[in-house]
Parts: sequence; C-alpha cells; structure tokens
Amino acid sequence: MYTPNEHRYEKMVYNRCGKSGLKLSAVSLGFWQNFGYLDNFANMENMVHTAFDLGITHFDLANNYGNPYNGSAEENFGKILDRGMRAYRDEMCISTKAGYDMWAGPYGDKNGSRKYLISSLDQSLQRMGLEYVDIFYHHVPDPGDTPIEETALALDHIVRQGKALYVGVSNYNSEQMKQILPIFRELRTPFIVNQPSYSMLNRWIEQDGLDDMAVREGFGLAVFSPLYQGFLTDRYLNGVPEDSRVGKGRTWIKDQLNDAMVAKLNKLNDIAASRGQKLSQMALSWVLRNGKVTTVLIGASRPQQIADNVEAVYKMTFTDEEISRIESVLAE
Repeated sequence: MYTPNEHRYEKMVYNRCGKSGLKLSAVSLGFWQNFGYLDNFANMENMVHTAFDLGITHFDLANNYGNPYNGSAEENFGKILDRGMRAYRDEMCISTKAGYDMWAGPYGDKNGSRKYLISSLDQSLQRMGLEYVDIFYHHVPDPGDTPIEETALALDHIVRQGKALYVGVSNYNSEQMKQILPIFRELRTPFIVNQPSYSMLNRWIEQDGLDDMAVREGFGLAVFSPLYQGFLTDRYLNGVPEDSRVGKGRTWIKDQLNDAMVAKLNKLNDIAASRGQKLSQMALSWVLRNGKVTTVLIGASRPQQIADNVEAVYKMTFTDEEISRIESVLAE
C-alpha cells in the first residue's frame, strides 16, 4: 500500500491561480505522453508517486491522452488512484480536458458543443472513478462550428452539475479570451485558468499579450511544453538518442533540431551550468521567474526526470546579466 512522504509539502512552491482561492504546485505532472495503453504501468505509477512525494499536487489529463487508445491515460490514472492514492483525493488537484477528436460520428470530433463537452466529461469521470474533477478545460477553440457562447454555457453548466469545481480553456489566444471572458463574468462561472504552450523557444504568449492579460484580468496560466517537447533538456546536446521523443518520431517539431538549434541549446546549457542547474531546470525556472505563470506542466518518462525538474522551483531568480545572456542566445 502506498504511503506518501510526510515531508512532501515542505519545499514545493504553491501559486494562487489568478485571483481564485485555488493554489497549484509550481510544477505539475502532465499525462500527455508515457501514460497510455502501451506504456509500462509500474513506471507510470512510480512517476505519480514520485511527483506526489515531492509536493506536486496538480495532475493534468485529457480525454484523448493515451495514444494509440484515447482515454487510456485516464484509465491508468484511475487504476493508480485505486492502488492506494484515492485516500489522498482531497490533497490533489485533478484536471482533464475535452476538445480534440475523441469518438466516431459528429458528436465526438474536434468540438466545443454542449453535447460533446458534457458527454466527454461523463466518460472521463467514469474512466478515473471520480465524482468530479477540480478543473475541466475546453481543450482547443472551435470557432468554425460552435458559437463561443455555447461552449461557455456548457462549461458553466458542468460546474453547476457538480462535475467540476473550476473551469478553464486551453490554446485560447488573447482575442478569443476577449470573447469568452465577459460571458463567464456574466454567468459568474468559476473560470480560473488558460493552458497555453510556452517556453524559451516558444514565446507566442508574449507577442500575443496573453501573459499580461492573465495578470490584468485575474486568471492563471498553466503552461504546457515548457521544455519544448524535450529540446530544452540535455538529451539533444550531442545527437539524437534512439529512446528520445525525436528518436521515436513522436514529435512534429523534429525538423527544427538542426545544427543551429543544437548550438543554441549548448550555449543555453553553458548558462545553466554557470547557475548550478541542468538546462531543463533553468528552462523551467525561466518560465516561472516573473510570476505571470502559475504552474509548468512537465512530462516525464521516468521518475528521476520529475525529481530533477522539481528542483527548478528552488532557484527561480535570475540576475540581469543572466537574463541578458539568455536573451542574446535566444535571439540568434
């Protein structure tokens, strides 16, 4: 039977999510990769236990995680809960999402309809054996087919049903936020978070103004791919390992890993070493440095990666010189 580390809350940083009362661990564990049907269950259970033992309380899933079988990540998480962690349900913030293709027919494709969102969450709750999730996200905008008012009303209804405590959106830019925020406010929906991609190598939320908007409007940012699908680690400094995401062909950005990118990564790694950090740790610290981001969603293939990444929260300050050096490398 699993018994968590009694000192798990002593070192982790917990940030308030926007202006809500909910705090999220500065590092969260995402289930996008390595928690699916074909992955090793003992390893994924060990990763969840390691994360929780280190103070990670936020576990982020989605209906379509678990390639090649949608929903298998949620099923595996439900099994992990059953094997000793369900007793700690109230110490966890569990989120899931719906929006991408999920099941056959017109109601399960890329979608933001009331029909799809409510049906999908019912399925997710059944897979995980939960009565509610803490945060339910609309995973991706559906501007072509579903009116944004319908999506907002569906998310509000889900909270009123008691199936989610809070709601969020993912991959929404600032213009899309301007459309949906007034509806949430009129309905008094507990909307608290947007989940965009963001990293040293992917700074679109800065150009878009979404980061400043989050601070101004009072919602949190839970950013995914803060290590740019593994580029911002030490895995690619000297070639492409066969067991890496690029080596397995499990990323659409593999063509970006050219000589110029490898040179850039090595220069960033030198800066990280001068700070006493690994490249991955510095990349996470950099994302969290100014307080605009609530939490970074990390992926992992083994427990040690989680332990290494958590150490980023212990060194989130940068000198002006370090920031200048980093910006110079990123501009190359």
